[in-house]
Amino acid sequence: MNWETKTKEKFDTMIAKIPVFHRRITQEIVTKKSEEIAASRKSFEVQEQDVLGAFFSDVPSPFYSMMVRLLEQTGFDYKKYGFPKNNNHKK
Repeated sequence: MNWETKTKEKFDTMIAKIPVFHRRITQEIVTKKSEEIAASRKSFEVQEQDVLGAFFSDVPSPFYSMMVRLLEQTGFDYKKYGFPKNNNHKK
């Protein structure tokens, strides 16, 4: 599936900031989930909202605050899309 250019650039930048021992699995899981979310919207392109949906749907609690910090550092505007959608995690 194609990715919106800016979204892909931000995603790659964020993945590079993730600790090396989690990097590959995070990239694989979030890529797959992002593409599933895009497909469920009947889109042929992964967009920022899809990547954010993927990150917020599957991140384990111990990594939540790091994820939010990295999203902010890489320019992902998660609040624009209404994330986080639940109150199970706190910054």
